Amino acid sequence: MPSHTPRLEIACQQVMVDDASVFSVQSTDLPKTMARELSATELLIRYLGYIRKFTLTLIRPVTLESGIEFRLIGTRRSLMSFLPPEYADAFATLRICGGFLVQPRQCDRGELRFGVEHLPGSTRISLQLSDFCPLILGSRSPSPLRFWLYRLTQAAIHRLVTVRFLSLLCHELAGPSAGVRVVNVVVRAGKPV
Repeated sequence: MPSHTPRLEIACQQVMVDDASVFSVQSTDLPKTMARELSATELLIRYLGYIRKFTLTLIRPVTLESGIEFRLIGTRRSLMSFLPPEYADAFATLRICGGFLVQPRQCDRGELRFGVEHLPGSTRISLQLSDFCPLILGSRSPSPLRFWLYRLTQAAIHRLVTVRFLSLLCHELAGPSAGVRVVNVVVRAGKPV
């Protein structure tokens, strides 16, 4: 390993946009040599394994013919349901199609996208949740109480899970002594959550 340890950043943004859907992105740029073998498919597979491990198997990603479900342990209840993964270019996309955490009338929208983009000199690894309509928000015009409840629970958990996932991946690829810090960025306009 080189004598210097890399300083890596995880860029984050989580906002509620005008239609009260949620947009959240976490990404990191790694030197190209560190992530040469990584693909969006592998990133998705790693993330599903990580969810199971991070939640101490309380949430179990289950792959079915109809897609992927995040199920609560010991039940067939899906917290989030996705159609089968779609692969295009540098991305693997899971389209949301239901689950307990999704507003019932908004089950046909939203996606979770995993990206491994090989750029000149670096590789951008990203997780992006967009057009997600959480049940906690309740509608297209959530009350301040619902907004704060979402912000303090589901939004905080999502950020923790994704940042920790990317941080562990950075340490795996760059070495355990690599410095990783989180920075807030603005990718899309909206109300921070």
